[in-house]
Amino acid sequence: MKERVIMLVDGLSFYASIEKAAHPEYRDKPVAVGDPARKSGIILAACPAAKSQGVTTAERVGEALAKCPELVVIRPRMQTYISVSLFMTEIYESFTDQVEPYSVDEQFLDVTGSLSLFGGSADEIARQIQARVQLSTGIWTRVGIGPTKILAKMATDNFAKKVPGGVYTLSKDNIESDLWPLPIHQMFMVASRMTRHFAHMGLLTIGDIARLDLGEFKRRMRYEMGKQSDIQAEYYWQTANGIDPSPVIAGMRKQIKVINNGRALRWGKYRTMEDIEPLMLELVIEVCRRARRYGYMGRVISVAAAETDGYRSSSFGRQVTLFRPTYLEHEVGAAAYSLFAKYWRRMPITHLHITLTGLSADDVYQLDLFEDREKLILRSKTIDQIKDRFGPASIVRASSLMETGQAYERAAQIGGHWA
Repeated sequence: MKERVIMLVDGLSFYASIEKAAHPEYRDKPVAVGDPARKSGIILAACPAAKSQGVTTAERVGEALAKCPELVVIRPRMQTYISVSLFMTEIYESFTDQVEPYSVDEQFLDVTGSLSLFGGSADEIARQIQARVQLSTGIWTRVGIGPTKILAKMATDNFAKKVPGGVYTLSKDNIESDLWPLPIHQMFMVASRMTRHFAHMGLLTIGDIARLDLGEFKRRMRYEMGKQSDIQAEYYWQTANGIDPSPVIAGMRKQIKVINNGRALRWGKYRTMEDIEPLMLELVIEVCRRARRYGYMGRVISVAAAETDGYRSSSFGRQVTLFRPTYLEHEVGAAAYSLFAKYWRRMPITHLHITLTGLSADDVYQLDLFEDREKLILRSKTIDQIKDRFGPASIVRASSLMETGQAYERAAQIGGHWA
C-alpha cells in the first residue's frame, strides 16, 4: 500500500499577520492583537517582532506594553480572520480535495494523489502552497509533512516553525534521530500534568516512551495513574511512534462532547450575587442555545469560577448530575445558580464558566406530568430562530439591561471579540 503524504499547514502568528497585511504602516513595528482599551485583557496573537521583545500569547495587554512600550495593540476582528481562514481553505483545495480544518489557522491536507500533478514531491507542493498563500493574504505559512496526521502535526510544531524555509518532514527514516530526543512535553497532547507523571516514571524524552514495549508502558502507567489508564497508555505510545491511522476527512467536524461558555471579567466589577446573576443567566442562555442548535441535551451541569479580593485568591469547579437531560434555561440555570452559591467564597470573581456535558440527542426526551416541556422547548426554539434572523440582541432578558449584563456588547462580537 502506498504511504500517505499528509501536511499540516499553519499560519504564522495568524491574527497578527492578517493585521500587519492590512496595515502596511506597521510593517516594521511590533504588533499584537488584543483590546487596547483593556490593559487587563489578554494578547491573542503577537507578530515575530513583538515575540522577540518578550511579548507572549495569553499574557495581559498591560504586561506586554510594559515589556515593549512601542507595541501596537490592534483590536481583534474575528469575522475577518474566519473569512481569511476560509479563503486559505480554498487555496489548499486547489491542490487536493482532502482538506480538514484543525483550527482557524491550521489545516490538514492529504496530497498523496497530488504529487504527480505538482512537481512530484511533497516539498515542492509545500513551497507552492506557501507562495500562493503569502501572495494572496500576506501570511507566511509553515508546513509539517509526514505519513500520518500526528507526525505532520509534530513536524509543524517542533521543526517547521524553527527552520528558515518553514517546511519539515518527519518520517520513519528520521523519527528516531529527530523526534525521539525531544523532551516529553514537546510530544503532542502532553501538557504539564502528564509531563509530571512521565517524569515520575523516569520517562523524560519522547524516545523513552517510543522504545518501551507497549505492555511494559501500560504496566508503568497503571502503577502511576491507576487501572483505567490503558487507553491513555496506548494513545501516548502510538503518538511517540508516529502511529495514527485516522484519515484526512474534508470538512470533518468532531462529535460534540462538551457545550460551554465563559467569561474573563474585569476585576472588582462582579462583587455581589446581584452583580453576578445577570452574567450567569446570559452564559446559561448561550449554552442552552448552542445545545439546541447542535441537537443535544445534557445531564451534567458544571460551574467553574475564579475569585480574588486583591490579597487572597481562590477558584473552584463543581458539577451536578440532573435526573434527566435538558437544554431549557430555567433547569440549567437553577442548577448552575445552586452550585455557584454553595461554593463561592464571596470575593469578586474574575472568571465564570458554565458547561453542559453528558450529552444525548434531543430527538427523544422525557415528558413531565406537571410541566409542558414540549411547549417550553418549542418556545425556546422560536426565540432561537428570531435571534438567528435578527441578531442575538433582538430578544434579551430584562436582567441584561443591568450594569453587569453583557448581552448587548457581546451581540456585536464573534467568540468574545470584535468582528
